[in-house]
Amino acid sequence: MRAAVHSRYGPPDVVRVVEVDRPSIGDHDVLVRVHATTVNRTDCAYRAASPFFMRMLTGLVRPRCTVLGTEYAGMVEAVGSGVTSFMVGDRVFGYNEGAFGTHAEYLSVPQSGAIATMPTGVTFEEAAPGTEGSHYALSFIRTAGIRSGHDVLVYGATGAIGSAAVQLLKHRGATVTAVCDGAHVELVKGLGADRVVDHTAQDFTRDEQSYDAVFDAVGKSTFGRCRRLLKPRGLYLSSELGPWWQNLLLPLITPLFRGRRVRFPFPRQDQEMVRHLRDLIGSGDFRPVIDRRYPLEQIVDAYRYVETGRKTGNVVITVVPLN
Repeated sequence: MRAAVHSRYGPPDVVRVVEVDRPSIGDHDVLVRVHATTVNRTDCAYRAASPFFMRMLTGLVRPRCTVLGTEYAGMVEAVGSGVTSFMVGDRVFGYNEGAFGTHAEYLSVPQSGAIATMPTGVTFEEAAPGTEGSHYALSFIRTAGIRSGHDVLVYGATGAIGSAAVQLLKHRGATVTAVCDGAHVELVKGLGADRVVDHTAQDFTRDEQSYDAVFDAVGKSTFGRCRRLLKPRGLYLSSELGPWWQNLLLPLITPLFRGRRVRFPFPRQDQEMVRHLRDLIGSGDFRPVIDRRYPLEQIVDAYRYVETGRKTGNVVITVVPLN
């Protein structure tokens, strides 16, 4: 089968598309023929082993998992003898961080993993980007305890995480202020944002409104800069560790002062998460934003584009060509 392989850490050019063996399946595994996958910030971080501590997870000198990819959508090709949840021919999608392997024509996943049947009326390319950014956004929302009537600011509302967060917050009944550049104001309004701030025209941290939570979906702010935006018991959450890993330390310190606090979400990667997102996609309450599509043979170009930091939503890789 064709797969995008990297045998060493480094820039996008370390990835090449080659023929490798098709994965085997155990008694409780599902073999998926992958129709579509994505390249995202998570893939870029693992490929480059940046930050360096990621090598503790992926291999100190060289990567243990040579085929990356976290998201996928495809068709069940075969099932193990003990599989009861899926059948050959099922259209499925899911998230596979840790085991990876979605940048390939075939993927083996346990039936108990973060996999679910696709909602009806959705294509493989539309379903594939339905888990990575959104499961981070969902983790933000659950960690902060967001409910109807809360005021929330989302910084970086056009990325995979931010665009998902706007939609999932509106589904929860929150009032959403979204921060993006002027070129994407109408897109973000279309996602449901109640108010949009153009960060190229004004400093969003000088906003006069206060919020129950501030979500930095791109990791480019700090608690110090955003603290004045928070209500007296408001929460700041970021998708990144922050300077000197402060977003891991501040959650231990800020609760001591019984005021504005920092929380760092640790997302769940399980079947319940994928099923929940499946239901939201099926109901129309959430649709992943797609920026560009590349065939598998051009995955290096996709990596390069993602690393410009200018993508809007998600970058999809087509593995099985559309008819």
